[in-house]
Amino acid sequence: MQAREYQKRIASYILYNFENRGIKVYLEVELGKTIIGKNRRIDIFVFNEPLNQALALECKYQDTGGTADEKIPYTLQDLEALHFPGFLVYAGEGFSKGIIHLLEGSSQAAYCLPDASFNQNSHTRELDSILAAVFDWWDLVLWDKKPFSLEPDSAQFSLFDNQNRS
Repeated sequence: MQAREYQKRIASYILYNFENRGIKVYLEVELGKTIIGKNRRIDIFVFNEPLNQALALECKYQDTGGTADEKIPYTLQDLEALHFPGFLVYAGEGFSKGIIHLLEGSSQAAYCLPDASFNQNSHTRELDSILAAVFDWWDLVLWDKKPFSLEPDSAQFSLFDNQNRS
């Protein structure tokens, strides 16, 4: 997969799953200056019209060893300098172990590799979490959870009660 193809896959995934929430997706949006004074071009600009909120996504896909490794630290620094939320979305087997470690430990990076169905799954979870946090869509992370309860007939209460008896 080429970089542009990955960018379009991420944009398609977002639009497919979240267009009904008022999302508009734009590619290659010019937005201010980078940390070294160059004109910045955002790979994916996600605009939530109902909330008037935006999110910038830079996409990096590396299937074989190459120069993407060298760009990752700069990209993360540049995203931190934005005046609104920005994240690096990545996938591929070609990143070095050091860069994978950096990406996995970064609060500014999210692994995402949607399949051809564009359904939400374990390979989109990190990007889904970012969308939830930025746009207050907490149902994305709570969809299969029930609120904790201390009702006597609930499993949580029974566990809690048994611990106190020991």
